[in-house]
Amino acid sequence: MSDSRDSSLEIISHIQKVVDIQSKVITFLLVVICSFGLTYWLYEPSLSLAQVYVLFLLFLAVGLWVTEAIPPFAVGLLVFGFLALAMNHYYSQIDPDNATAYYQDYVNTWSNSVIWLMLGGFFMADAMQKTQLDKVVFKFSISRFGTSADKILLGLMLCTALFSMIMSNTATTAMMIASVLPFLQTLPKDSGLKKAILIGIASAASIGGMGTLIGSPPNAIAVEALMNHGISFGFLEWMMVGFPIAVFMTLLLWFLLKKKYLKEIGVVKINFDEGALHTVPEQNEKIQNLKKRIVVAVLSITLLLWLTERLHHIPASVVSLLPIMLLTMFGILKGSDVRKLPWDTLMLVAGGLALGMAIKETGLAQYYVDKLNQVNINFYVMVFFFSFLTVILSNVMSNTATATILIPIAIILTYNNPIVLPIVIGLSASSALFLPISTPPNAIAYSSGLLEQKDFRFGGLIAGVLGPIIICLFTMFIFMVVN
Repeated sequence: MSDSRDSSLEIISHIQKVVDIQSKVITFLLVVICSFGLTYWLYEPSLSLAQVYVLFLLFLAVGLWVTEAIPPFAVGLLVFGFLALAMNHYYSQIDPDNATAYYQDYVNTWSNSVIWLMLGGFFMADAMQKTQLDKVVFKFSISRFGTSADKILLGLMLCTALFSMIMSNTATTAMMIASVLPFLQTLPKDSGLKKAILIGIASAASIGGMGTLIGSPPNAIAVEALMNHGISFGFLEWMMVGFPIAVFMTLLLWFLLKKKYLKEIGVVKINFDEGALHTVPEQNEKIQNLKKRIVVAVLSITLLLWLTERLHHIPASVVSLLPIMLLTMFGILKGSDVRKLPWDTLMLVAGGLALGMAIKETGLAQYYVDKLNQVNINFYVMVFFFSFLTVILSNVMSNTATATILIPIAIILTYNNPIVLPIVIGLSASSALFLPISTPPNAIAYSSGLLEQKDFRFGGLIAGVLGPIIICLFTMFIFMVVN
């Protein structure tokens, strides 16, 4: 009887896989057809063939990012391949001797400063996890806030937000939730503190990413777009805008979560799993402590150089080579660790940068800007519109993909004041918290099995409504009033 049941389950599983593949193939074909249709609808004789190619690619990439018919990083690779083939075909006809030079820059986005900046951040985050320095600092931070429920929540959220400024928000969330799960298991099933901690950690990880240039990929995409338009914007400049917003929104969310979930909870005994925090698998403790000191030193020097870029004039992307070289040279990270880094995120970002460059270099952006100049659009309305649009799209698709799509469009619409809108979009992309699938931190918190989908709505509404308003007002105040 059990054999027949197992056989039936295998058949059902196989059928489900076939159905999933077929649905993705159908979705992919529908996106291609829609992209052709939209390109044909917007086609005008004044558009060059290169501009038509890029217009089609824009619709195709957006459609695939939204539907996820293929993985997001695969869309980034598709962008490279399409640009190389299409531009080679076009420029081989009009300038065959120099055809390669026209599309070589698109492929070279793999060596873009954004990629190296993010890679340096990945190396530091992985080194902190491998030496368990993150958990040691985490425990130290929490022990300083007290044992009342609201103070525990505050300590966890602030610690998460600060870590997510120098680490991947996904890695930060995984580390924090793994650290507190033993404590959460001791709480009653319907405990408000349990929900507040899980929602607070996931939200703080995303919001904290606003604080630094490496905190979230949309931040780096925004800065790169500004640099492509001749606007220098470094690590410290971003922190002047992003850090206050990240801290304020974290504190605001903590206050509202406290009001909703911690009405009757007083002092709570928190007991962390010591074994999970301090286990060193068969390694000499002195060597492990030495590795921790090396990681602290490398992290401190890197952050110092990032923050003092104006003094030594070494670009942040060049400084990022420091942790890459030193952490591997001292044996903190090995080849197996490097292979596990989130290279798929870099593929997605590199493809998005290539698409943005193609939109600009082929003149497609300027073509539509000239058309829009005939329509009087209020600048302030546009800023708030793009901010809320970013949050809406980021709730149903990758925030990196959302930033990749919107920032190149936004920066050309506000050519007279191009600095505000890309920053607003970059920051707003981290405010999408409404659904379990909206961000990887939300998904990790949901996977604990201690939350329902509806539990994310409260924090999602706060971040999705108040977040864009705070971001727009503060950013415009900094760049249009103070400066």
